[in-house]
Amino acid sequence: MKKFILSVMTTSAVLGASAQQQIMTPDLLWALGRVHMEDVNKDGTKVLYGVTRYSLEENKGERDLYIYDTESGTPNLVIDLPGSESSAVFFDDTHIGYAKDGQYWITEVGGTPQPLTQLPEGSGNFKPVQLKDGSWMLLFSVREKVSETPGEMYPSLPKAEFKVIDDLMYRHWDHWNDEFVNHPAFGKLDISGAHQLTTGGFTHIMQGEPFESPIPPFSGSESFAVSPDGKYVAYNTKLTTGKEFAQSTNSIIFLYDTENGDVIEVPGRSGYDSSPKFSPDGRYLAFTSMEHDGYESDESRLAIYDVRKKFTVIVGAAEDQVVEYINDFQWTSKDELIVNVPFHATQRLAKIELGRLREGEALSYELEYLTDGDYNYQGFHYAKGNLFAERQDMNHATEIYSVTEDAVTPITHVNDGIYEHVDMSNVEKRMVPTSDGKEMLTWVIYPPDFDPNKKYPTLLYCQGGPQSPVSQFYSFRWNFQLMAAQGYIVVAPNRRGVQGFGSEWNEEISKDWGGQAMRDYLAAIDDVAKEPYVDTENLGAVGASYGGYSVYMLAGIHEGRFSAFISHCGLFNLESWYGVTEELFFANWDIGGPYWTNPAPESYAEFSPHKYVQNWDTPILVIHGGNDFRVPENQGMEAFQAAQLQGIDSKFLYFPNEGHWVLSPQNGMVWHSEFFGWLAKHLKE
Repeated sequence: MKKFILSVMTTSAVLGASAQQQIMTPDLLWALGRVHMEDVNKDGTKVLYGVTRYSLEENKGERDLYIYDTESGTPNLVIDLPGSESSAVFFDDTHIGYAKDGQYWITEVGGTPQPLTQLPEGSGNFKPVQLKDGSWMLLFSVREKVSETPGEMYPSLPKAEFKVIDDLMYRHWDHWNDEFVNHPAFGKLDISGAHQLTTGGFTHIMQGEPFESPIPPFSGSESFAVSPDGKYVAYNTKLTTGKEFAQSTNSIIFLYDTENGDVIEVPGRSGYDSSPKFSPDGRYLAFTSMEHDGYESDESRLAIYDVRKKFTVIVGAAEDQVVEYINDFQWTSKDELIVNVPFHATQRLAKIELGRLREGEALSYELEYLTDGDYNYQGFHYAKGNLFAERQDMNHATEIYSVTEDAVTPITHVNDGIYEHVDMSNVEKRMVPTSDGKEMLTWVIYPPDFDPNKKYPTLLYCQGGPQSPVSQFYSFRWNFQLMAAQGYIVVAPNRRGVQGFGSEWNEEISKDWGGQAMRDYLAAIDDVAKEPYVDTENLGAVGASYGGYSVYMLAGIHEGRFSAFISHCGLFNLESWYGVTEELFFANWDIGGPYWTNPAPESYAEFSPHKYVQNWDTPILVIHGGNDFRVPENQGMEAFQAAQLQGIDSKFLYFPNEGHWVLSPQNGMVWHSEFFGWLAKHLKE
């Protein structure tokens, strides 16, 4: 029987061990540097990026800043201070700015950092922008108190601990809401350091309003933009609170006139309007826009607003399959942009040339892909004809690459020292026939020492979302390279519902969670299980979020296929989940609405895993976090209790201080130990 032994090594020991050829392990995974690109200088010859490294001993990470010089071909460490630096930019070729400890700083390369701001506590989401006249403006968020604290409500009872709640959205994702909201702000930044930007020197937009910008829980500095001449600051917000906020995705982009304080609403659509960015000449404002209110995974199309004529057009026709999902974009000229789009389980970069804007008409365009291959290209920066992008795949964490017409070349090598001594997995792209006569792209990841004459226990990976594609991502939790290195074949299907395969494929998951998607999963594992090297007596199914739901659902309908299940933060009982989750627009769209409506959505009767729990007969590991408010802990507890009371071999792994993800390094090591320990116990070699 396979046995998984967790050995926690120091970082230095891990790096030393990497000199010998080995497989990927949890220790090595945590030793990898996590690379993120920050900025490119004006002429595209220097790249500013951050590297986060985690210490298992200290149970935390620290982020430092580097500059890569394309002329010398060498990286240089710029900031190596305790803690982490972020939101970094080039002020010029020898000075950079960065955020740290709630303030913004400047340093000459090799010099001593100096603070540029003295802002109120809670300031963040910093975004410095150089205007056309050469000056700098800092966009950021400030906290404003909009309601009473418990101490103000009962000043004579200072030791009382309580919350008085009279509306929804009292907690969000992984935190309880308090008396404060975030608002956009801006001010002039004196990079000479002669004058600091202080409380009295900035403009607080939305002051006195109860609405938030950036929109929680994940929006940040991409919510803000300033026109090249400094006349307009763009920001987005949802003009709702409480129950309305919980049920709506309708966000609106506004332009704040910095000269007179007027606010202009940018015409958009009924869903999320996000990520505003001005064209280089300031004539146009591009943003991503969703059509349907309440559909958080709707097509995120590119919209263009004519600032002068005050109308908005959508790029591409409604049936367009190419620009339906824009993840990121950057203007390169007044009529050209580079975009990041999903394409058949990868992320690609493409160039879009815009046609002429005509009010009331879809905007025509020409598209040219700049990248190809089985990779995920993510954050990118373009300057003076030079394009740099983050890239990852299932065998490699993110590094930064130079992208030209002739080649895609790595410019950072942060993790080469580890990877050159790690045996890689072979990743196969397989087209699987589905039960309704279609084809489904499925990744099959093989152990590094794969021998087709042997038999291997095999894992069906169930993706979350449910609209997230199984692309060439490199996860530090659900890591296919690590799973395969432990001796498992991994089957990762792009089942019904994921993006990158057209609107119809994407939309078929909504209100059909337990239907065709489950048949797709079974089609994938059945297809791969026909191979002689798959041990059909030792199949497992694993997944998180909707993937955890899928594991619970499969546990009741799998008809003896699987020998082990692992569900992380999965939805088990859709009725009780509807009563405790926070962003109800997600449940309303994907499940069909409340369970008490008449008639009730069929999801509750047909697709709630607890309705099939009487069929459970297979060992199951349940994992949950105490601060997961999207899929609260009662879901895991209900599933574990049902398994225990039926005498099914089961275990409940609980992290009281983790949310939907496990982020603490030491908790992450425990997660992997329990994960692989459970598989070792129930799946034989």
